[in-house]
Amino acid sequence: MHVRLELYASLMKHLPPDAVRHRAEVEVDAGTSPHALLDRCGVPREQAHLVLRNGVFLYPEQRDDTPLEEGDVIAVWPPVAGG
Repeated sequence: MHVRLELYASLMKHLPPDAVRHRAEVEVDAGTSPHALLDRCGVPREQAHLVLRNGVFLYPEQRDDTPLEEGDVIAVWPPVAGG
């Protein structure tokens, strides 16, 4: 099945080579969790600060046991600092 992975800021370096801007279509097995997808792409879990599934925030404890579905969009931002 296919999902769209969107990585922002410093995480963009983990996108597959065929990514366009900050997005890539990724083929995953049924039952793949958001964390499994990020692990596969080499995104360090401690750098996946804000994770959204179809625009809805996933708490850290949901990222291991929420299976992805066809067409899902996973968007991830690293921790940010500034002022």
